[in-house]
Parts: sequence; C-alpha cells; structure tokens
Amino acid sequence: MTGLNKNSPLPTDIKLHQLSRILELSFDDDAHFSIPCELLRVYSPSAEVRGHGPGQELLQTGKELVNITAIEPVGLYAIKLVFSDGHDTGLYSWDLLYELGNNQQQLWQDYLNRLTAAGITRAAIPA
Repeated sequence: MTGLNKNSPLPTDIKLHQLSRILELSFDDDAHFSIPCELLRVYSPSAEVRGHGPGQELLQTGKELVNITAIEPVGLYAIKLVFSDGHDTGLYSWDLLYELGNNQQQLWQDYLNRLTAAGITRAAIPA
C-alpha cells in the first residue's frame, strides 16, 4: 500500500456520483480529480490486484460497469472502497488517490495497452 507521506495533500471533499460511476476528489492544494470507478477498481492497492511483489500484478477485466457501493473511512489517512463486484480489500490512502487522479490519463492508457496485449477487448458501456 502506498503510505501517507507527511507532505501529501489532504482531501477536502469526496463525492461519489453513482450514476456516472465517478469518484470526485478535491484536495487542500486546490487539485480536483474525477476518477472513474473502473480505474479505481483496476488499480486497487489490494494484494488480489497488485500481488505480493513486482511482476505479480493481475490484469483486471470486465470492470467496465463496476461501481462503488460504500466508502468507509480508515483512520485519518485512507478510505476503503467497496465495489459492486464484491471487491472490498485494499486501502486507498490520500497519496494513492492523489497519484491515481494526477496520473489517470497515463494509467488509463497503460490499462488499455495491457488489455490489448492480453487480447482482451474492453466492452462498450451503454449510454
């Protein structure tokens, strides 16, 4: 798990938009991110997704319609996200959420590239 760096920006607001499947985050450095639930799910900090070391990551597939059903605070440094597919392990620290938001375009492209390399087509989401 990415730990809380003492210099990490802290969240000032967290809003879940279930219809659009977006987690909206604002931080005390005026950064604002709208992160798709799918991206949060496929980059879960859990061992189930990341493995127990480099090279053990498991490609997550079929998460196009995943949503967040609950957000639980964990101390003063993280939240636990409960997903509609039953996944509920892994703690999302403030610095991890900031990193995911700040780098989401590159992370999204990396995810799409890994799907393509595995011969998996990401399903279209109905409008």
